[in-house]
Order: sequence, then structure tokens, then C-alpha cells
Amino acid sequence: MQLGLDIGGTKIEAVVLNDDGETVYRQRYTTPKQRYDLFFQAVIDAITHAREATTHDLTIGLGIPGAAGRDGLIKNSNILVLNQQPFVQQLEQHFAMPIPVTNDANCFTLSEAIDGGGKGYGVVFGVILGTGCGGGLCVNNRLITGPNACAGEWGHNALPHYRVDLDGASAQCYCGQMNCIESFISGSGLERQYFQKFSEHVRVPHIIEQLNVGNPQAAQMWDLYRDQLARALAGVVNMLDPDVIVLGGGVSNIEQLYPDLQERIAQYVFGKQCCTPVVQARHGDSSGVRGAAWLGAQR
Repeated sequence: MQLGLDIGGTKIEAVVLNDDGETVYRQRYTTPKQRYDLFFQAVIDAITHAREATTHDLTIGLGIPGAAGRDGLIKNSNILVLNQQPFVQQLEQHFAMPIPVTNDANCFTLSEAIDGGGKGYGVVFGVILGTGCGGGLCVNNRLITGPNACAGEWGHNALPHYRVDLDGASAQCYCGQMNCIESFISGSGLERQYFQKFSEHVRVPHIIEQLNVGNPQAAQMWDLYRDQLARALAGVVNMLDPDVIVLGGGVSNIEQLYPDLQERIAQYVFGKQCCTPVVQARHGDSSGVRGAAWLGAQR
């Protein structure tokens, strides 16, 4: 059986899958963020409890915010006590077994490639449209991470075809770069742009509610957002030409996202054609932890 842990800023979720992908165990814990030793112990406890509850030998895989650098230390994590810690080595030493660790977007992509929206496709590009904007790449059900551990991190490329008269004033991303894709097509990016244009602090569900009742401001903002998403996805098609693009995260649950999206992407693709399916994730919020479990099984 496969144990996966999805470690986030607020919770640690542990799931055990059997070989058919069925969930046989699930538990959640609060993520300690004050001290690294408390965080590390919480992860050990979550793994130990799963082993005891299932009484099976388990492979183990972890999804975390951030990535392990070539020096083995964690970087770019929003769990600040985790940064610059040899987390993976310590975990493997404790349990005396290999424990692969990758970021949440990679776990999402692997899950959807194996038995989700990307099942049956050779090259799968996964996209998370949530508070941030993550991405991952799978080829034949294997993650591609790269020597810098940043394959698929399309959210920190510049928004293609950016124009100040169309997209508004330049935005500085938390990563330090200007006009990152994440600053526009993440859920928080959509909310930021709405405030910038209309001086109203509103959440994404409110924008969609107003869209559905014919609010012209919401319609204008949503049309721009979908154009920005199309530009960003066209860059993926031009570079990788994946067999399928799978969308996850909160924004991916909005039905109004998908009609004529392929046609919009085609406007910006070399040759003005796009036959790449863009589909919604099958496993929703569970994809991250499921991907972590499959990651451990592959290792």
C-alpha cells in the first residue's frame, strides 16, 4: 500500500491508497509552524499513526510547499521554519527508507496523470489555479522536475503579451519578479485586478455571482482573465505541446472557465490552431495527497 502526506500551511493530510487507488485510511493534523522540531515530529507522528492503523508495509511519499535544492535543503516554502532544513535526509534516516518529496503542484499533476483527468495521455501538464498558480509536468506517468527542481513552474514566467492599457499597471510578484503569470491568473491575482480596475475588494465567488446576474464590471474582468489564461496556456503549448492540460485549484471549479477556451488559446499559439484538451481535475482537492502516495510507490 501507498502512504501519501500532503503538507500545507494549515494542515497535514495523510492518506493510504491500495493498488487500485482506493483510499483505505485518511487522517488530518494541524501543521505546527512555530518551530522546526515540532513540525518534524508532527510529520513523524502522522506517518507512524498511518503505519499502525493499516498494519501493512507502506511506501511513503510527501508533497510540501517548496522544494529540495541540490544541497538537500528546503527552499521557497511558505512554512518558514522548513526553509534551509535537511528535512528529507532526516526523514529518510529516521525511517531507514527512501522517501521522495516534491511540491504540491507536482503531486497534483502525477495524481491526475495516473488515474485522473490526464489518464491515458503521454505528456500531461498540470495547473493549479488557487491562491497561487503552480504547475507540473508528467511524461508517461513520471514527473519531470529538472536540475533546478522547478520544471513546470510556469507561474513565474512573465505574462505573455502584457500591455499596460489592457492588463493594468505592472505587478510585483512575491518572488521579486515583475508581471509573473501568477500575479494575474491565480485566484488572488483575479481579485487584485478587480480591485485595481473597480476599487472594490471582492472574492472570486462574488465576481462569478455578479457575472451570472449580468454585472458588466464582472463580465469585463472575467473576459480579461480568460484572455490572460489563454495567453499563459498558449505559452505552454508553444513550448511543450502537451497531450492534455489538467486544471485544478479553486478557480478550476468555475464552469464558465471552459467554454471556447481552446479557441482562445489558439489565438496565441504558433499556427493559430490548438487541439490540446483542457480538462478539469478528476480528484479535486484530493489530488495532492494522492499524488504524494503514487510518488512513494514509484520510488
